[in-house]
Amino acid sequence: MTTTDIAIATLLKIAFILGIAFAAALILIWAERRQSAKIQDRVGPTRADITIFGRRITLWGLLHPFADALKFLFKEDFVPPRADKLLHAAAPLLTVVTAVAAFAVIPFADTLYPRFAGEVLPQDGMIRGPVIHMQVASLSVGILFLFAVAGTGVAGAAIAGYASDNKYSLLGGLRAASQMVGYEVALGLALIGSFMVYGTLLPEEMVRWQADHGLWGILVQPVAFILFFAAATAENKRIPFDVPEGESEIVGGYFTEYSGMKFGMFFLGEFFELVLLAAVLTTVFFGGYDLPGLERNGFEGFGWVLPLSHWVVIALQALTFVVKLALLIWFQLMVRWTLPRFRYDQIMKLCWKYLLPLALVNIMVTGIVILLIGG
Repeated sequence: MTTTDIAIATLLKIAFILGIAFAAALILIWAERRQSAKIQDRVGPTRADITIFGRRITLWGLLHPFADALKFLFKEDFVPPRADKLLHAAAPLLTVVTAVAAFAVIPFADTLYPRFAGEVLPQDGMIRGPVIHMQVASLSVGILFLFAVAGTGVAGAAIAGYASDNKYSLLGGLRAASQMVGYEVALGLALIGSFMVYGTLLPEEMVRWQADHGLWGILVQPVAFILFFAAATAENKRIPFDVPEGESEIVGGYFTEYSGMKFGMFFLGEFFELVLLAAVLTTVFFGGYDLPGLERNGFEGFGWVLPLSHWVVIALQALTFVVKLALLIWFQLMVRWTLPRFRYDQIMKLCWKYLLPLALVNIMVTGIVILLIGG
């Protein structure tokens, strides 16, 4: 493949990932309102509408995200007089950029062989020729890149609280930083058991292990899934772990002094993190793009084969990834509108006294099992 082909393929992959992230974020703004209304027996979003030939069309509230975007764009961007203007502007950018950059190592389909896109690939054997990895970047550090980039979001919340010149914002920033730093430790330790089972840090190899063994990660590491999901929810600062934004406790959290599009970026960044969490859960615990019965030559099962072209297989794998993503996002929305907010001391106690020790026990048990069965 030429340099131009590689550049075009990379741009297309980036466009696919950004399209999923932005589309999911816009849909989530509507879905969260709609779902919360159903759970709480309310009407939900119905006010944003359009009129065509004198007829009012509400589209079930689907226009609300676009109304929000227009409001953020035209709302006054107020900056406190004594605030640090550079840091005040950098904090929301840091929150959004780090959340989007972490998607780079998430694989959304198997390796594409462009020369054989219209052919049925053999089930076994090496295939020679140029390849396109269905992820933006296949890095040797693997999922550690995700932790490194996503962990930078701590700085965004802390900087936002500090730069606002507001004691309530500073309190919210300190709460967010201490909560996120604590849960990042539990987050990393929760996945070590999975790394030991898969024998790799590469997300694409984790998906292949699950496909080859016919076992998704949640079946071999169920405790790790529970620990990781709880820690990641706290890392995203969503209910029941949203005390950095607790209006009833600290006025409005670390973004109290933000308005206009800067507040909109914090708002959007939360949904990007929600999609990112679902993507990591899909990759590590739910087989990624793996669809049971779908091999690289088509569907196989019970002694019969339905051959499919290579590009059709890749498209089905990408669709499988998106469907799993949507289901996990829906589950996270259900959690948010089901549980009450915890107190701050309860949140930190859960991290240091329960999640962290359980993660260490899971690592020990996983190591013992691997040694007993000989790897």
